[in-house]
Amino acid sequence: MQYASFFGSGGRPTWGAHTDGFLHDLGPSGSGVAPTLKDAVSSGVFASPVSLAGAPTQPEDGTTFLPLIHNPGKVVCIGVNYRSHREETGRVEATHPTVFLRFADTVAAHGQQIPIPAVCQMYDYEGEVAIVIGQHIHQATRDTAWSAVSGYALFNDLSARDWQRHTGQWTPGKNFPASGPFGPYFVPSSDMGDIDKVVLQTRVNGEIRQHALLADLIFDIPAIIEYVTAFTALAPGDVIVTGTPGGVGAFMEPPTFLAPGDVVEIEATGLGTLRNTLVADSRKG
Repeated sequence: MQYASFFGSGGRPTWGAHTDGFLHDLGPSGSGVAPTLKDAVSSGVFASPVSLAGAPTQPEDGTTFLPLIHNPGKVVCIGVNYRSHREETGRVEATHPTVFLRFADTVAAHGQQIPIPAVCQMYDYEGEVAIVIGQHIHQATRDTAWSAVSGYALFNDLSARDWQRHTGQWTPGKNFPASGPFGPYFVPSSDMGDIDKVVLQTRVNGEIRQHALLADLIFDIPAIIEYVTAFTALAPGDVIVTGTPGGVGAFMEPPTFLAPGDVVEIEATGLGTLRNTLVADSRKG
């Protein structure tokens, strides 16, 4: 089953299930399963099948989506975590994951228009699969890490490459407003099957730029969770963004960055398609 956050009847924020082109309201304005998708994750709603009985429905077409989890406590991102991306960057093999953080208020919604920062000349896409944490976990082992995964979603780790390269610290280049599209769907881990067989693809204006199996991750999901929770505890609703494959614009010949009007689509097996259009920053004078 796929779940989304969106505006329901009367323009009220809600969440619900997606089936056959329709959204079933499971939030306060619907059947009241939980106030938000984050609350549903936190309370363990997805440990068993969720009933759609009595939930009001609306067509997905024409619905305005919200960021899947609009207020995650932490958004932890893993860099250079596919062999194809490591090779195109020319980085040496790492013994530990590369970790950086996103601010929670940078997440954006499926279908939302994304401004290219006025101060950025090198705005780039990074299609990724994100993990949504479902329980408090600290100092996990490989054996306990899987139990913390509530489910999966798509993420576009939009990157201001010029700002990312100002110094050795990536924070400025990874935290411009609305630079983290997140959605459209959350899929519980029990519904995903073999995660290593998930195919991730990024398209820009219909052209395939990235294509990889999750099996190609350098540090797999248990290794990521084990490493991250060795230095910080994670809570329900926290997000780990697992890394991007080779094919980013910065390493094309010649480098090709996003421009107003470009449409970026990120698709993965079972997770739907995250689609956003880039626009000029309205503050650009």
